[in-house]
Amino acid sequence: MIHASSDVQSSNIGEGTRIWQFCVVLPGAVIGRDCNICSHCFIENDVVIGDRVTVKSGVQLWDGLRVGDDVFIGPNVTFTNDRYPRSRQYPDRFAVTEIETGASIGANATLLPGVRIGRNAMIGAGAVVTRSVPPNAIAVGNPARIVGYVDATPAGFVAPVPGVEIEGGQNLVELPMITDIRGSLSVGEFARSVPFDARRYFLVFDVPSEHTRGEHAHRECHQFLVCVHGRVHAIADDGRQRKEFVLDRPNLGLHLPPMTWGTQYKYSPDAVLLVFASHYYDPDDYIRDYDEFLKLVRGRE
Repeated sequence: MIHASSDVQSSNIGEGTRIWQFCVVLPGAVIGRDCNICSHCFIENDVVIGDRVTVKSGVQLWDGLRVGDDVFIGPNVTFTNDRYPRSRQYPDRFAVTEIETGASIGANATLLPGVRIGRNAMIGAGAVVTRSVPPNAIAVGNPARIVGYVDATPAGFVAPVPGVEIEGGQNLVELPMITDIRGSLSVGEFARSVPFDARRYFLVFDVPSEHTRGEHAHRECHQFLVCVHGRVHAIADDGRQRKEFVLDRPNLGLHLPPMTWGTQYKYSPDAVLLVFASHYYDPDDYIRDYDEFLKLVRGRE
């Protein structure tokens, strides 16, 4: 359905798509099936829109925009494609902005050129997005920062039995704490409270509070996270459910088994995160693309 008041020059529009009043669609635009393009929208030539996308009123979609399936774009969202715009001066190629499958962008949000909004991410109303947003993240504010993750449920303790290796999913382990007049001591034993023998460790610190770390999975490597100072929020995603853990004491450890997508965020300014790993560093063990991770998880089911 194309409203009579609209100027739609593209013939590459999927079945079931509706284009409402006073829209302009240039010839090169590609629009998928069952989309809803509300009134007073403008879609330029080098724009690709997937299936079942909703574009609310007052949105301009400029050259270089790629929109996945099932995306929601709220009213008056502003996209940009040139970091240094000048009147009647055009770059050789406009920046490509990607909105991945299932993402939602709230009303009046502004996206700078070349960012990627990850699968199922949510951008709050009025946010100014200056950097790419990872899958499932919730970003708000100016500049936008991550304040949570979609469907991440708070997770509680799973205390290990001494001498028994932990199997299966992620576990938040309470390590022994000994406190007396001389100070405090926390201890973990490898292959017992830490459920593997470690071959490597690393420290993460001085992370700006608005930044995230991790955002990957391992094929074979186990990890055990301890925030020895300050506070860190950790997301553990096994491809079916997403849990959020708060590491805020040096006697709490989080076990991330292989094939767990791990993300750490909300670092306090004084946070120091200690990570033990079961394997030496191997770049081939990393899975850094969330869609690839989901495919591998489904392939194991």
